[in-house]
Amino acid sequence: MTAGKNDLGIIGVVADNVRALRKAAELSQEELAHEAGVDRTYISQVERRQRNVTIVVLAKIAKALNVTPDKLLLVPSSRRKGP
Repeated sequence: MTAGKNDLGIIGVVADNVRALRKAAELSQEELAHEAGVDRTYISQVERRQRNVTIVVLAKIAKALNVTPDKLLLVPSSRRKGP
């Protein structure tokens, strides 16, 4: 099954949010991966839009970043389309 345009959009939203929140928390990819219980290369792939995370992993990453999982799914205001 191939990903549709909307699927790639949400992968990009998650990627951008993970990277921004990780940097705001001053964590390296390795530190975030350790806290989330995943491999560092997994975090790298998420941030580079090469990994479609499961709900379970999304929750683990969110917990490691001290946010709720929905925060990783929100389109940043800078990317939202105006009225």
